[in-house]
Amino acid sequence: MSPRSARLARLSRSVTFSASHRLHSKSLSDEENLKLFGKCNNPNGHGHNYKGKKVPSILLIDPVSGMVMSLADLKEYMEEAIMEPLDHKNLDKDVPYFSEVVSTTENVAVFIWDNLQKLLPQGILHKVEVHETEKNVVVYKGEQTIVK
Repeated sequence: MSPRSARLARLSRSVTFSASHRLHSKSLSDEENLKLFGKCNNPNGHGHNYKGKKVPSILLIDPVSGMVMSLADLKEYMEEAIMEPLDHKNLDKDVPYFSEVVSTTENVAVFIWDNLQKLLPQGILHKVEVHETEKNVVVYKGEQTIVK
């Protein structure tokens, strides 16, 4: 029997969650916040139907199951990391992380990444995508070293 090449694949799963927030930095004056964030600085906040997508690294397809990982497990991890803490929440008031961090989509992606990293096997997470709107998408791949 001749050796067979490894079969690798990336698996992704999406969830949609609704949340409200106000873009406001405690480090800026009210005038500076309004200038920087515009209508998104509305004191009463505003909402989005976010779409979160999680993509594991390239993984070996198990020859017995034919999968890179259990979709049931992935669904459970995403429920715990994304849906439970974020869905139908006011990010600034209901999610302790955002009491000190501006609730931009970039920071929502970091929050999701950090939560998934705690649940998934080490080194499996490749990227997190958060679609704030149909036109605005943030892709986060974890901390990167910037060489100047």
